[in-house]
Amino acid sequence: MPEKAIMGLKLAYIRKNYQKSKLSEETISGNPFELFEKWYEEAIKVLENEPNAMVLSTVSNNKPSARIVLLKELLDETFLFFTNYLSRKGKEIENNPNVALTFFWPVSERQVRIEGVVEKIDAVSSSNYFNIRPEESRISAIISPQSQVISAKKILETEYALFVSEKKPIQRPDYWGGYRCIPQTIEFWQGGEHRLHDRIRFIKEKTTWKTERLAP
Repeated sequence: MPEKAIMGLKLAYIRKNYQKSKLSEETISGNPFELFEKWYEEAIKVLENEPNAMVLSTVSNNKPSARIVLLKELLDETFLFFTNYLSRKGKEIENNPNVALTFFWPVSERQVRIEGVVEKIDAVSSSNYFNIRPEESRISAIISPQSQVISAKKILETEYALFVSEKKPIQRPDYWGGYRCIPQTIEFWQGGEHRLHDRIRFIKEKTTWKTERLAP
């Protein structure tokens, strides 16, 4: 019998030449949120796939974990997202509020990295957002024990059908709501020709932001 092929991927020769834009200290303001809004609007114009998708990285016992969540609002210089407070990320945030957010917009050849601390938003704001979600999403948020081990998807489908048949009130549960990330650093990365990428980092210093350029 022939020997079993060894599984693997050879990626060393995959290359992309970045040359769509440049990022210069002379063309940006001293407020990183203005630049973020500008980049976000441009991401929409070039039809980036889900431009509000961001990687949320948390830490537990010195081990990182990451997942995609959706940015729902940029408010008062904070980044808002919503989830189940009893999920893995919710528990990790409860124990360690230091997080990182990462946006990647490949069409624009851009990346934004944010490091900061997270805190829950107020219950009224969480309920206001919960109530504008589609009914199906609200029910799923209520019946799903997010991140917990289940034996089969059929369990969730049965719970969903039972909830609908009993016509229970669709109210935000206490274990579901919003967080806001208060940034301490925000780094903007613009792909550059010959791998000479532009990286400008904003660092919060009391009420102002300091900028510095990083080598690619």
